[in-house]
Amino acid sequence: MAEPAGASVDLAFVPNFDSLPAFDEIWPTLAENAAGKALHYSRFAVGTVIADDSGLVVPALGGAPGVHSARYAGPDASDADRIRKLLGEMRGKKGADREARFVCVVAVAEAGEMRGLFSASAEGILLDEPRGQDGFGYDPIFFFPSLGKTYAEISREEKNLYSHRGKAFRKALDFLLATRASARGGSYPQGPTPAG
Repeated sequence: MAEPAGASVDLAFVPNFDSLPAFDEIWPTLAENAAGKALHYSRFAVGTVIADDSGLVVPALGGAPGVHSARYAGPDASDADRIRKLLGEMRGKKGADREARFVCVVAVAEAGEMRGLFSASAEGILLDEPRGQDGFGYDPIFFFPSLGKTYAEISREEKNLYSHRGKAFRKALDFLLATRASARGGSYPQGPTPAG
């Protein structure tokens, strides 16, 4: 039985999150960190837990900053510090060497068991200098060709529609709605859903 158009899921923060043992994001991939967070916190919560990890991947830099995107310029660096470091690494690179993609992996877990893992990306080009006032992280230098703007120049609605994170979370939402519909029909999807 299909969910009606406009169906939704209620989301809430994990209760007493700040008092729970923290998950240390030490794994080498976004998928492992997202899955680890979801599994870890699902042991302390009732119901389904959703966690994500995301990063900026620059092929010309061997995939950096990647899983280290938030710590690329050091643990206490600001967004401006990270952008400055990345632009320094990109100095002299032209054409295809400036291609980059944002990647997001969303993990769904319940009671210490994985239920689904979903990924999405958004392709772009790194500019030589920041543009735009909105967004965070690397948004001001990530130019999105199909809209002709950086992530820091697009509206929240555009970002939700086109971004790596928006697309990955929509996949997770579709899975949760399908799971809910299946559960009502007496069956439950087994095991994790492949990322894609």
